Amino acid sequence: MGTVLMILAYLLQGLEWIIVIWALMSWFPALRNSKFGEFIGKIADLVVGPIQRIVPPLGMIDFSAIIALILLQAAQYGIMSLAQSL
Repeated sequence: MGTVLMILAYLLQGLEWIIVIWALMSWFPALRNSKFGEFIGKIADLVVGPIQRIVPPLGMIDFSAIIALILLQAAQYGIMSLAQSL
């Protein structure tokens, strides 16, 4: 059971990196329109999309990626704590 939780924690960490890459790609519009950018965007939208529907952008700033990273960190911390207690 602990191994499954550790794998889930690593998957969440990978999702965090995908969201960071997705956010950085917003500075390079041509990169976001590439096949790689579309792939990263589809994966990041799984987490960021629902948050964007709940928390609208404030002016020109979209905080959904930051909120997603905080939630993923909290989930990862919870999973790691659970895995260590088993």
